[in-house]
Amino acid sequence: MHAESEMKYRPEIDGLRAVAILPVVLFHAGFGTFSGGFVGVDVFFVISGYLITTIILSEKEQGIFSLVNFYERRARRILPALFLVMFVSLPFAWMWLMPSDMRDYSQSLMAVSTFVSNILFWKETGYWGAGNEFKPLLHTWSLAVEEQYYVLFPLFLMLMWQFRKSWILSSFLLTAVLSLWAAQWGATHHPVANFFLLPTRGWELAIGASIAFYFLYRKHTMRTLLTHKYVDELLAMSGLFMIVYAVVAFDETVPFPGLYALIPTVGTGLIIVFSSPQNMVGRLLATRIMVGIGLISYSAYLWHQPLFAFARHRVPLEPSEQSFLLLSAFSFLLAYLSWRFVESPFRNKRVLGRKAVFAFAIIGSVAFIAIGLAGHVTDGFANRSTESGLTLRAIDEKLAGNYGLSRKCEDAFTLSSECRTSDHPEVLVWGDSYAMHLVQGILSSNPDAKIIQMTKSVCGPFFDVAPVLKKIYPTSWARDCLEFSGHVREWLQANDSVKYAVVSSPFSQYVMQGNGLLYRNGDYKDANMDAAVQAFLHTLGELEAMGIAPVVFSPLPQSGVNFGRCLARAGHFGLSFDECDFSKDELSKQSMAAYRFLDSVEERYPVIRLDDFVCDGASCRTHFGATFLYRDSEHLSAEGSARLGKMHDFYGKIVDADSRRLALQTAE
Repeated sequence: MHAESEMKYRPEIDGLRAVAILPVVLFHAGFGTFSGGFVGVDVFFVISGYLITTIILSEKEQGIFSLVNFYERRARRILPALFLVMFVSLPFAWMWLMPSDMRDYSQSLMAVSTFVSNILFWKETGYWGAGNEFKPLLHTWSLAVEEQYYVLFPLFLMLMWQFRKSWILSSFLLTAVLSLWAAQWGATHHPVANFFLLPTRGWELAIGASIAFYFLYRKHTMRTLLTHKYVDELLAMSGLFMIVYAVVAFDETVPFPGLYALIPTVGTGLIIVFSSPQNMVGRLLATRIMVGIGLISYSAYLWHQPLFAFARHRVPLEPSEQSFLLLSAFSFLLAYLSWRFVESPFRNKRVLGRKAVFAFAIIGSVAFIAIGLAGHVTDGFANRSTESGLTLRAIDEKLAGNYGLSRKCEDAFTLSSECRTSDHPEVLVWGDSYAMHLVQGILSSNPDAKIIQMTKSVCGPFFDVAPVLKKIYPTSWARDCLEFSGHVREWLQANDSVKYAVVSSPFSQYVMQGNGLLYRNGDYKDANMDAAVQAFLHTLGELEAMGIAPVVFSPLPQSGVNFGRCLARAGHFGLSFDECDFSKDELSKQSMAAYRFLDSVEERYPVIRLDDFVCDGASCRTHFGATFLYRDSEHLSAEGSARLGKMHDFYGKIVDADSRRLALQTAE
């Protein structure tokens, strides 16, 4: 067995890069037609696996492979444009990022420089975390995956080279199977880690590696079994169709990268194997415009996310589609310039020698790590001033997480003294973060209120059913939620001091299409309105049977806009806070679903509607003067909760709700 030929330039591979980068950019720009544009990253992974394996195996065959040469080429390819984008981003981060965002950005500078940004973003992503679309360096997670692959894969091949070459292909196939199995399992059990980490992405790289092995060692044998022209045409066209299908048919609810990811990755593999200048797909991908886009695709990938993220930070509300279209075009213009004047010169060994390349890599990495460390230590350079006269720290504190009595009460059942104001509580605050954010309001209306807080993020106040948000909160999490609500039930049954149960949630997670409902008895249903209402009424009825008056608080009205960020940016840039107010006509699908849910509940139980407190006629307020009501798109800030609670006497309404409940049931 021997390699048939050295690696030859294939323009259709550069054209395939264009197929990958365009949907990625348009997906991140928010264009709905490209809802599955994230699969472009998977296309890149397959291409990387193919090219890197081809290079290493070809050089091993010729006896010229060197780890130092390999890492030098990777440094020349990756670092110049990456460091340029990171450097250019610095002044915009300084001018426009709030301290919490600046701290996150600073941490990402360190993570990118040490090839672990995928691990950082895996750990950062959470319920209270900043929206990913606001992170300028979020997209570097895929570079980290590839960089980790570049470190480990050559060492693995050098080891396997000592044995039979046929074992190399077997190892690729075994790796692909095990990694795909892990990805499919992870899509259900640990979806965030599954998305970001190398072990569950490795199978995509292994597809490309297996194709490289085929071209080098098996192509002649396999080709005798196929009729070239018509089979190539059909299979290459099928591959292109599979990628396009994934781009337009997938969305963020698809479990990924599990079995669904086979569609774009196998499609990519078919194009690599069967496209050529002799068929239509090969000629299409080899056209000048496709090859041109492909050549600058790496720089375009680097530029687009910072442009989009900083645009979102700079304007009070979401930039328009036209703005994103212009930014997309601008990212390709910047990509051409950085390819022409940075990428290309750095690849030329006559321009920059090996020592200079490694010195550049070390000095650049150390510099960005130092800047990132400074941003982390200073809490995002929080003492920077703003045009409103406040420090950024003062504005940022308005957006701090509103955990109720304590952050210790956020995510696990606890009877800690920090999560109660009395050893004999009369008011139970039960639910998720929408219950947490009410506590300051209750206390501001009655500082002597005897409260105990039992809250778990996204886990609504239902005794026997929990939501399954397949992409973020899978079945294993739902079981934790059921365990939590079981502890609440047991505690209530063992204690008789509680008179009122204040319950709240967005409720939409129980009714929105695409989610699921896991019952305590193990049954599973698709989320739907009737089942959710029935389960909730059963919970409220059980509370009544314990002698506890249930009081339901609605969620705040939402439109999908992060009002906390809008208010913070208005304060940062000296704009009017009123720009962040919104119309009832802009209510999101989640808000509408929650209010329909509560309409059914309100027939039997009192519901305190927060929208009545923040909306007047057709418009809704996000602030009272300099007091931020919202801390993000959906939660009350601590100061906003206290202000509303005092203005509208939350505690008094809780007590009055008991008589309203009895009146409703008497009317039945």
